Amino acid sequence: MDAGRSLLALIDTDTGRFEPIETPFCSIRELQVGADFVVFIGASETAPEAVIRLDLQTGAQRVLRRSSRATLAAEHVSVAQAISFPTEGDLTAHAFYYPPTNADHRGPEGEHAPLIVIDHGGPTGASGAEFKWSVQYWTSRGFAVVDVNYGGSSGYGRAYRERLNGQWGVVDVDDSVNAARFLIARGDVDADRVVIRGASAGGYTTLCALTFRSFFKAGASHYGIGDLEALAQDTHKFESRYLDKLIAPYPERRALYIERSPVHHTERLSSPMILFQGLEDKAVPPAQAQAMFDAVRAKGLPVALLMFEGEQHGFRRAETIRRVLEAELAFYGRVFGFTPAGPAVPLEIHNL
Repeated sequence: MDAGRSLLALIDTDTGRFEPIETPFCSIRELQVGADFVVFIGASETAPEAVIRLDLQTGAQRVLRRSSRATLAAEHVSVAQAISFPTEGDLTAHAFYYPPTNADHRGPEGEHAPLIVIDHGGPTGASGAEFKWSVQYWTSRGFAVVDVNYGGSSGYGRAYRERLNGQWGVVDVDDSVNAARFLIARGDVDADRVVIRGASAGGYTTLCALTFRSFFKAGASHYGIGDLEALAQDTHKFESRYLDKLIAPYPERRALYIERSPVHHTERLSSPMILFQGLEDKAVPPAQAQAMFDAVRAKGLPVALLMFEGEQHGFRRAETIRRVLEAELAFYGRVFGFTPAGPAVPLEIHNL
């Protein structure tokens, strides 16, 4: 990875010679090496993931299997733009910006687009510049999107990745706010219609941003973490000590876990939110989403909660994914006072 983009190269193990291989792909994963070829899952800024076979002798590439048979005309595709912006501590953070793009429609003259700030999961993973249907859904409907690789993300060097050590819930929130501020100052988006969304660890960042800051106008948490202590006590074995580095050793620093948990500070909330949760989630138990929903509803803020039978940590069923996207769009429409195109979507929002 280099600046959030994947690179492919040949390394001579005897001499250490490093020879880059030119490809059109900005995302390369699951690399498998043969005698004179490689196979990997690759995606570019304008084409979704596919299984690719690349001949190391000729450079010829062949698509073995596409991830989707759906297509999107080039004039409708919002292409990622790498941005760097100032953040706390006189540091620089990184993101990919997607302007609203739809060749068949234009926004009102003189009106800036609403902005969706996306925080990836992981939390020490990263978002790439590759084509994502989930991003194009929003940009084709008039939203600008900024996919934030906050401090702690992979692909920008070790020092950048280590910014999150002991600072989860702080650095990621700072960088999310500052990404939006950068785009507002640049004149790309509407300062009064900025929302934040994220899944899993990104959901935690979302809940922290809505709880500990008064910057975002609304947010959407997809199976996000509201209670760090509950996560430390109840998560699966693979990540059982992950929080020791991201927060602090538990239970020795229990007070810090309480301090960084949005569910314990709902009195500071001032923005509407919608929560999505799988009922069979073992990584972030449904009780976390329910507790957050109950607290927000009791405070009198607009809030919605959608629970899904048979879904785990990450939604897999097509009907669930469609329902989530449509409900989230409907939620933003209700909050910001616009009517999304297409049939009305039933959605119960409390306190609205």
